[in-house]
Amino acid sequence: MDGHFRAFTFVDRITAVEPGRQIRGRYTIPAGVAEFPPSLVAEAIGQLAAWAAMAFLDFASRPVAGLAGRVQVHGGALPGQTLELAATLDEVGEDAVSYGGTAHADGRLLMQLEHCVGPMVPLADFDDPAALRERFALLCGAGAMPGGFPGLGPLPLELGEGEPGRTARADFTVPAAAPWFCDHFPRKPVFPGSLLLHVNLQLVAALAAELAPGRWNLREVTDVKLRAFMPPGERLHLQARLTVLAGDTAQLVVETRLRKRLIGGARVALTTEGER
Repeated sequence: MDGHFRAFTFVDRITAVEPGRQIRGRYTIPAGVAEFPPSLVAEAIGQLAAWAAMAFLDFASRPVAGLAGRVQVHGGALPGQTLELAATLDEVGEDAVSYGGTAHADGRLLMQLEHCVGPMVPLADFDDPAALRERFALLCGAGAMPGGFPGLGPLPLELGEGEPGRTARADFTVPAAAPWFCDHFPRKPVFPGSLLLHVNLQLVAALAAELAPGRWNLREVTDVKLRAFMPPGERLHLQARLTVLAGDTAQLVVETRLRKRLIGGARVALTTEGER
């Protein structure tokens, strides 16, 4: 079956929309997937905001990942849960959309995005405008059949030499082929920015395991920047660096390079307080 709107689509239904202003929707995580990490919860909020922006621009343009000022993680999403998604668009223009949003499950806040900016690109270069109009109408009506996402699957890192407890380095090769390219995007396959965040957080977890004993939980990610598209097959160089370790908190900086060019970065805060 064609993976379009199934392989990497995280909105099943739009329950309320004011194009260019605000939007609400739902996504049911398939019960059979192994996990649904925080990066995909952020992706779901971003996809919902993108629907409101695309509808406002009559599907001439679409936003792509760019900047996220703050991603607050309040809890983890579980397979089988239904995410209640909401986004508010601060501004939609020809060049970019700025927005924030939330995800809840079972009445509990899981994530809040603040000060996000998605640069606009010509939609027809990446996808079929007619197919997206039809999908938007379906989502605003009866909704789509849940369960299309097959799961993320492994995204292995090749760990390199670092300074134990201070820095960690790894290489990551974007797969030459993967199911999610059917959605991201059919006419121009691009490695999703949310998955770049996911692999960076894997490196953060490897470094955190070398720190003081305790269960480290992701608290927030700030100053997220993505400066380039990453096509299939590219080899990326990742680094995580500890900047603060104080009691039950740790702060790290992550960077991604394509060859020698810096193409992405973020600040990550971890805590050992409570269970997530």
